[in-house]
Amino acid sequence: MSSPSTSSPPEQAKCPVDHNTRAAWLAQHTSGTHPTSSPHPSSLPTERETSSIPRTDTDSNWVYPSQSQFYSAMSRKHSQGAYASPPDAGDMPVVVPIHNAVNERAWGEVLAWERGRGGEVCGGVKLHSFKGKPREKTWRAWGRVMLGYQAPFDRHDWIVDRCGHQIRYIIDFYAGRPTPTPSSGAQGTAGAPHPMKDANGQVSFFLDVRPAPDTWEGVSMQAGRMWAGLWGR
Repeated sequence: MSSPSTSSPPEQAKCPVDHNTRAAWLAQHTSGTHPTSSPHPSSLPTERETSSIPRTDTDSNWVYPSQSQFYSAMSRKHSQGAYASPPDAGDMPVVVPIHNAVNERAWGEVLAWERGRGGEVCGGVKLHSFKGKPREKTWRAWGRVMLGYQAPFDRHDWIVDRCGHQIRYIIDFYAGRPTPTPSSGAQGTAGAPHPMKDANGQVSFFLDVRPAPDTWEGVSMQAGRMWAGLWGR
């Protein structure tokens, strides 16, 4: 995501999902989704969508990249050797909405964690910064792998500002439909990835969003969610 200006250059069109995640989305969602004759990159829309995620450095929200900016960013990464294959302009109408929806779902999960913790006093929590860590698996992710589950294809850390107090959130991105478990409700209980659906209603991603357990606050928040889940509250 980036600043609200629609004239900002493509390289500044940042959002809380990095190029590694974008490449994973392309691999997950582009097979057979675009016509044989793809549109020319220059014809891709330049309109950008404003997210629901507030920034800390301005009174506005983060802004998602347009299809044209998304394609340009992927093309630059390919030219730098980051990707084996160049992006297809025909994939952008599918991938970009999913990209935006994943961010919105992740922020919704953060808000669920933050509900009742004082952020409303200053107008609500805001996203201060973010960082992709695709090669750094959490202990929770490794635990799932040991139990036979698929490893997350990406991980992000979001720094959320609550009236001047910052707390780190970890987001693990999973692909595919997991086996339903008794603990996975509509709102999701602690430890259960949350379903993501694309525009066609097909489950595409699962997000495991939780406060980082590297502070007493993060540990107590996770413990409180787990306790409430066990007792059905």
